[in-house]
Amino acid sequence: MIWRRSKGVSGKEAPGSKHILEITNVDFAMRQFLHPLMQALREAGHHVEGGCAEGPHLAVLREDGFVVHALPMARSFSPIAQIRAFRALVRLIRQTRPDLVHGHMPISGFLARVAGWWCGVPCIAYTCHGFLFNQPGSLKRRVLSFLLEWGAGQITDRYMTVSRAEAQDARRLHIHHAARGIGNGRDPDQYKPAPALRSFVRKELGLTDDQVVIIAVSRIVRHKGYPELLRAMENVPEAVLLIVGDRLPSDHGDVMAQEFARATEILGPRLLLLGYREDTPRLLAAADIFTLPSHFEGLPMSVIEAMLTGLPVVATNIRGPAEQVVPGETGLLVPPGLAVPLAGALTELVRNPGMRQAMGVAARERALALYDQKDVLKRVVEILG
Repeated sequence: MIWRRSKGVSGKEAPGSKHILEITNVDFAMRQFLHPLMQALREAGHHVEGGCAEGPHLAVLREDGFVVHALPMARSFSPIAQIRAFRALVRLIRQTRPDLVHGHMPISGFLARVAGWWCGVPCIAYTCHGFLFNQPGSLKRRVLSFLLEWGAGQITDRYMTVSRAEAQDARRLHIHHAARGIGNGRDPDQYKPAPALRSFVRKELGLTDDQVVIIAVSRIVRHKGYPELLRAMENVPEAVLLIVGDRLPSDHGDVMAQEFARATEILGPRLLLLGYREDTPRLLAAADIFTLPSHFEGLPMSVIEAMLTGLPVVATNIRGPAEQVVPGETGLLVPPGLAVPLAGALTELVRNPGMRQAMGVAARERALALYDQKDVLKRVVEILG
C-alpha cells in the first residue's frame, strides 16, 4: 500500500514529459552517479533538476545546462541537521512543483521521499546505493536504519537498488514488494584498454614498462580497506601501488595518518598517492591490476571502470563486488579486513602475467554484457518514465 498526502503538486511540462527532481547528499555523488542519468532523462524529453550540498563538482552539471539547487544536506544522524535539510527540501519541492522526486543514498534518499510525500508529489522514486543496516555498526544504528528504510519504502512508488542482493533484501524484508536491481554502468568508450597510452602515462608517473602496477581508485576512508591494502603491499615486493582519490569534506573517521606514514616509509617509491584526478581512464589504462578491498559497498563504479578497462580485479567477498567479480575468471575475491589473503591474491596476479591477461579480457566481456552505461540508463529511464 502506498500512502500519499494530497496537496496537488504537479508539473507544467509538455504531454509525455515529466518535471523530475533528482536528490542526493553531496556534489561528488551528483557528479559521479547522477549526471549521466540526468542527461539520459533530458534526452528522453523530461525536465530535470538536481539538489544536493553545494560543492565544486556541481560546476560540470551547471555548465551542462542543469539547474542544481544547493541544499544543507549532512551525512550524519544529527536531528538538527536533518530537520534543517528536510525543511529546505520541502521549500524546494513547493517551489519547483515536480511530478517525480527521485532520491539517492540512505539519509538524503529518506528525506527526499518523506518531503515528496509530505508535499503530495505524484510519484516518489528511490535508488538504494547500499543499505546502512547491512554495513558494520552498532545494533542501535542498524535497527534505526532498517526502520527508516522500511518506513520510507511504504511511501515509495518506484524502488530500485544498484545491486541484485539488496533488491532481494528489500523484497524479503518487506521494505518494498517490487524492488528492482538495476545495476550500475559506465561508458565503455571512455573506459577501455588503451595500449598506446600505457607507456606515455607510465613515463609521466616515473614508472617503467616492465613494472607491475596495482591501482586503487576510491575515496580515502578506512572502510575502503586501505589499512589492509597498505600492509598487504609490504608482502608484494614486485609491484607498485597507485592510489587515486581523496577524502570528501563530509567523510567521517580518521585520515589514517599513521598507516600512510608507515607505508610511505616502507614502500618508498612503490607507493604513489595521486589524489583526486579527472583522468582516471588514462590511469587505469596504465595499470595491470585493480584492487578494492572494501568492508562494504553497493555496486562500486570503480570496479566497473576497471573491468571495462580490461583489468583483473582483486576485491573483497562482500555485497556488490561479489556480484561483479567471477573468482578465477575475472579476478579474485578475498575476505574483508585481512591483509594476508589480500597480499596472497595480489601476489598471485603479479607473478602470473598470463592470468592477468586472461582475466582482464574476461572482465571486459562481462562488463560489456552487464554494465554498459547506456543499457543501465535505458532501464532506469523506462522505470521513471
